[in-house]
Amino acid sequence: MRTSRLSRDTARVVHALSPSKRSTRSLRSFAHDANPDEPPGSESELSSPPSSPNGQSLGKRKRGTTETPATSTTSISVGSKEVRRSPRKAITAEDASKKRKAKRQPAKRIKKEDGTDIVEPPANWEEVYNTTKEIRKRILAPVDTMGCESLAEETRSPRDQRLQTLISLMLSSQTKDPVTAAAIKNLQENLPGGLCLEALLEVDPARLNELIMKVGFHNNKTKYIKATALLLRDNYHGDIPDTIEGLVSLPGVGPKMAYLCMSAAWGRDEGIGVDVHVHRITNLWGWHQTSTPEQTRAELESWLPREKWHEINHLLVGFGQMVCLPVGRRCGECELGERGLCPSRVAGASPRKRKVKQEVKVEEGDGVVKKEGVVGEADDQGVEVEIKREDLGEVKVQGRIPDIEDAIPAV
Repeated sequence: MRTSRLSRDTARVVHALSPSKRSTRSLRSFAHDANPDEPPGSESELSSPPSSPNGQSLGKRKRGTTETPATSTTSISVGSKEVRRSPRKAITAEDASKKRKAKRQPAKRIKKEDGTDIVEPPANWEEVYNTTKEIRKRILAPVDTMGCESLAEETRSPRDQRLQTLISLMLSSQTKDPVTAAAIKNLQENLPGGLCLEALLEVDPARLNELIMKVGFHNNKTKYIKATALLLRDNYHGDIPDTIEGLVSLPGVGPKMAYLCMSAAWGRDEGIGVDVHVHRITNLWGWHQTSTPEQTRAELESWLPREKWHEINHLLVGFGQMVCLPVGRRCGECELGERGLCPSRVAGASPRKRKVKQEVKVEEGDGVVKKEGVVGEADDQGVEVEIKREDLGEVKVQGRIPDIEDAIPAV
């Protein structure tokens, strides 16, 4: 029977719209077609599981069983391009310990069954203390050469040395160590008979004020020193008091000065001299949470061994002057932060650089002309920087010596 043209067209349309049959070629025949040089009937590489170099079959890889070396490089093919992934650096236990932030571990008060209290020191205080001593051995601070303990003249009598130590402490309030040292030097060299009780009694207040005018609050300190000289003559037989109560009764002398004076002048450690350096740094370490230096002194004396009462002030004052500054702490240069011992560490903190304008004298012809220009960079904390420029020659910019008093507003 002959098929009409309409029937044939209909059949072609139906055939075109129907889904095509999926090929049933085997993987082996596909591999054979892909590798025509392989003899018929041989096993193709694609038809067998991969094997290891020792001949054992690796089989199907399980998730999580293959370890990738930490420093290996991975290649990924995307289309016709190959993308290389950079090696991943392994994080060692030492790196992790450096990056972790220390926890605050303050001293704890524990009440015993009999009702008395005992104080358990901070867990890591000895490591923190010894590390700070290591840092201070390598750093010379202003307090090491110009501190109040080292300003008395060794050629004077013990009584005069004790008086000079007391006067040094009275002048040091809110004053940098170099300024205090210069004022004491003025008194020692310019008072008739040197710095002694008799000279302080005789000197005119205006002259005394002139000799110490560089220190902070010199007008008030002039009054305190004149009043103290009278009290020492009338009540203490011309010598300084040998008790804390007697020292704090003097005008201008507080607990910090009294304990430091007892230690430096009389050689007796009856308490810890806590200034703003000791107060600030021990709170940053998390040893306690106090709001005044007197509270800090009470907390430290409750657990710190007595043999360290004398040295802790000198230790932390120098540390605060050079490393743990009140403004711009150098955490990036401090081993306490690197060892994960300081809970207040600021990652990467270091002194900022700034452009410094210095008035430089430049000789031009017969005269001397003053020019002002940007001569280089100096640290915020007073590091000396040397700069060379063709038009200004070699210039040395001397920064200021940092001290805690810069952070205390005058009242």
